[in-house]
Amino acid sequence: MKEKGLKIRETIKQHILNNKKEYIIVTLLFIIGIFLGVFFVNNLGNEPKTEVQEYLNNFIDKMKQTQNIDNINLLKTSITQNLLFACIIWFFGTTVIGIPVVFGMVIYRGFCFGYTISVCVTVMGLSKGLIFVLINLLLPSLLLIPAILGIAVSGFKLYKSIVKDNRKENIKLEIVRHTIFSVVMLLIMVIASLVEVFIATNILKGVIKYF
Repeated sequence: MKEKGLKIRETIKQHILNNKKEYIIVTLLFIIGIFLGVFFVNNLGNEPKTEVQEYLNNFIDKMKQTQNIDNINLLKTSITQNLLFACIIWFFGTTVIGIPVVFGMVIYRGFCFGYTISVCVTVMGLSKGLIFVLINLLLPSLLLIPAILGIAVSGFKLYKSIVKDNRKENIKLEIVRHTIFSVVMLLIMVIASLVEVFIATNILKGVIKYF
């Protein structure tokens, strides 16, 4: 078991090293998205900020009042959202002209991440906001974000391979590789959904009564 774990870590490490330029580019795009999300929240007018504050407060009140969380429906929603997002990145990653969409989706995900963090801190204050974010967002994101970046990098790599060698045989082979890798990343995203629903949500349920 220990040897398998070491092999998996070594495989992941080697994969990142072999594609470090692609990972750097995609990670930078994600970070740009985070900054755009934070910037957007900081420049919201008073009325939109009030609406966001009311929504978040209502969410917290609902969490406090709910005795039993419907984990199954939450899990279905989370997996469906992740599946849709992964499929969009995979699909556009298989086309040469679709790579800007892939990059756009990475920026968008970063934007959502930055937006959520900024809103939570703005509405709840620094300490409560960070606790909320650490439990509800960062815990599943430890798996979710690398998986999203991985699919984007795989699509980027496919794009570069097709541009370099557009023979039909090469295109087919690279698409199969991209698809297999994307399926593996999707499985990781499913695990992230499980962490979000059955671990993060239950921890948040226990902590949120102090908010």
